This record gives sequence, C-alpha cells and structure tokens, in this order.
Amino acid sequence: MLENIFYSTEIVAPVFIVMALGYFAKKVKIINEVFVEVTSKFVFNISLPVLIFMEISAIDISETIDFNEIIFIYGATIITYLLVWVGSIPFIKDPKDRSVFIQGSYRGNYAIIGLALIANLFGEQELGKASIILAFVLPLYNILAVIVLTVPMRKEKEQNILKIIKQIAVNPLIIAVVAAVPFSLLEIKIPSLLETTGNYIGDIALPLALIGIGGSLNFDHLKKVSMMAFTAAALKLTILPLVMTFAAYFFGFRANELGVLYILFSCPTAIVSFIMADAMGTNSKLAGNIILVSTLGSVFTIALGITILKSFALI
Repeated sequence: MLENIFYSTEIVAPVFIVMALGYFAKKVKIINEVFVEVTSKFVFNISLPVLIFMEISAIDISETIDFNEIIFIYGATIITYLLVWVGSIPFIKDPKDRSVFIQGSYRGNYAIIGLALIANLFGEQELGKASIILAFVLPLYNILAVIVLTVPMRKEKEQNILKIIKQIAVNPLIIAVVAAVPFSLLEIKIPSLLETTGNYIGDIALPLALIGIGGSLNFDHLKKVSMMAFTAAALKLTILPLVMTFAAYFFGFRANELGVLYILFSCPTAIVSFIMADAMGTNSKLAGNIILVSTLGSVFTIALGITILKSFALI
C-alpha cells in the first residue's frame, strides 16, 4: 500500500508543484494578471492545439479510437448532468446559482490537468488517444453548458447562443484534431524541421498552462466560499469519479482505458466554466469559488483515487 501511495504521489505531485510555482510566482510579483491572461490565450490558441496536432498526427487513429469508450463518456456525462440538474432543483432556488452549480459539478479541466496527469501516469504514447477523447468531450461540455446556463433562467438570448455555438465550431483544439486526422489516416510524414518546431511549441503547453492556473488562484476567496461551492466540488471530485469509474469497470474497461476514464471524471472544474458563467449572466463568483475549491481538493482526491486503483491492480 505504501508503495502505491508513493507511486500516486510521483504521478500527481509534479502537476500540482508546477501549479504551486505559478501561485508563488504571482505572490512575489514575478508574474502578474497580465502574464496569466496572455499565457492562457497563447496556450489555448497556439501551444495546446499544436501539442494535440502533433500527438494525433503521429498515431494510427483508425486503430486508436475506441467508440465504445466515447459512447460511455457521453452517456455517463449526460446522465450525471441530468441527475445533478434534477437533484439540485429542490435545494437551489436561484436559477443563477443552480446553473453554475450544475456546470461546476460535471465539467472537468481535462484539457490541461487531465492531459498532464495522463502523460505522467501512462507516458507520452497515451496522449494521442487522450487528445482524441478531448475532441469529443469539448463540444459536449460546451453544448451542455449553453443549455444549463440559459434554460433555468428562461432566457432566449439567441444572439448569445449562436455566438457560443460559433465559438464551439472554431475552437482551436477541435480544429487541431480535424487538421491532424488526414495526417494520421494517410500516414503523411511531417517534415523534420516542422516536426521539431511543433514539438518545441507543444512541449511548453502543459507546464505553461499549469503555471497560469496556479497564478489565477486566490486563497483569500476561501473565506467567502459557500456550501454550494463545496458541495459542487465534492460531487466533482468524489461522487462522480467513484460512480463512473465503477461503472466503467462494470462495462469492461481495464488498465489504461480505465485509468484515462478515471482521470477524465476526477479532474477539477474547468476554468472556462467561470468565463461562460460570466458571459451568460449567471453567478460567476460562485463559479470561481467552485474552481478554486475543486482545484485545491483534487490534489488529494486524485492521488487517493490512483492509489486505490493501483492497489487493486486496476491500472
């Protein structure tokens, strides 16, 4: 058991140490809000798409993609989404709070923290498959968010919805996947000069993103965190990964597949949930608190989950 605890620590600790570095760098004013904002845009629009393109173009997508896994992820996410929505109605009366609570409970930071953990847990070779999963998950997360951030308040802001749908279609991460597919299927060799350049750009994506997440954390907000934020974080970090990992095992997923699914469902709430909550006029302060609590809590819950899976030889 002790060996598995050390193993889990080696997987999880580097990710959160880099985040802690971002926090302390911001604290001592080595970096500032502008740095965090600019690097986040760089990662989202350039570095992470390049990383995803390089990983997918290098694998045989026809052999790698597992539609059973994608179907399971879609089914599990939608069921979770609906159950949290229905379950929250009697307890959260304000639609602005309820919308944010639901989004914070299902939407994980798989694109950054998830990919970083998968790279540590299974090695770089698993990143290609993990990136394909990301391409399917992102549109689902966004569509569900648009619904939950509008329907409870009975808003019909068509222009906002159309704008967000357009943003989904031109998402750089999705474009990177679409662009990489022909290279994978046709086995097109990327010229060595471009390959080396792409690897340089892609290699900085996850560390830079983690530093940005750390720099965006504000522990002073913990004093004002509501029970709703703690409840949403608890659902996201404990109930959801526990139930969905057990379900994944029941449906026959094993080893790396089971590990990737656990990471997917156990990631803390995505930072983009704050951006969407703010844009749609809901309780963005609650969204920020859920992100803060779930990110801090995930240091322990993810390590514990990996330890348990490793102890039972499931990954």
